[in-house]
Amino acid sequence: MKSEKADGLGNVFLVGTGPGDPDLLTVKALKLMQTADLVLYDRLVSTEILDLVHAGARLLYVGKAAGYHSRTQDEIHQLLLSFAEAGATVLRLKGGDPLIFGRGGEEMDFLQQQGVQVRVIPGITAASGIAAGLGIPLTHRGAATSVRFLTGHSRKGGIDPLFIEEQAADPESTLVVYMGLSTLPSLATKLISSGLPGDTPAAAIERGTTVYQRTVFAELKDLPNEVLAAKLESPTLIFIGRVVALSPSWPGVTRVQEPTCMTPSSLSLGL
Repeated sequence: MKSEKADGLGNVFLVGTGPGDPDLLTVKALKLMQTADLVLYDRLVSTEILDLVHAGARLLYVGKAAGYHSRTQDEIHQLLLSFAEAGATVLRLKGGDPLIFGRGGEEMDFLQQQGVQVRVIPGITAASGIAAGLGIPLTHRGAATSVRFLTGHSRKGGIDPLFIEEQAADPESTLVVYMGLSTLPSLATKLISSGLPGDTPAAAIERGTTVYQRTVFAELKDLPNEVLAAKLESPTLIFIGRVVALSPSWPGVTRVQEPTCMTPSSLSLGL
């Protein structure tokens, strides 16, 4: 399908595919996947999601992993531009939400400067999707009045995360760390040295919301060693904060399950 404008340029859609479970795709994302000419997809877009792209579309992998980039960011920009100039409808599929640690803003800015129309289709970011699956409320009265998303990326492959400040060590806040597996030991040490209690509940989740999900729960001071023992691999998302202990899966937690459907026989009406 061609989607040409009067000037001959096609359209580019930056589409978030959610945290991994195909059932968490938005309806709009699915509709576009069934009509696009070309799909450029990242490493975090699962095979199950790619299977939903219509058979006539061309698929092009442009993913990145630590230490390996199939394409540089500049090369991705040029690919998007060249296909748009050819009048194609182009989907740029990204895991999670394209504008949360997905470099979608850079691609959007570049294309708009070239006169290419870009539309963003939001996706469920990993923090929200994975937390919901584990029953972790990102905010909760009396436990967390704010939530902060951090990148765990280090400078030039070092062991120190980029942005860890004293403000991040707020016991009233929930921290969600993307791409922080390799820098977790340093991150935990810095947070504790900045005042966050070592017994703060924490969790690390590999490939969340997929059938391959693996989860490690531990106090912050113990999380790096527990993650190492479990041999978690990327992509792994890290949650730190008192809300983590509200998960029904937190060790030692026993919660009464309320009926999902209330019927007269399940109610004592006192009549």
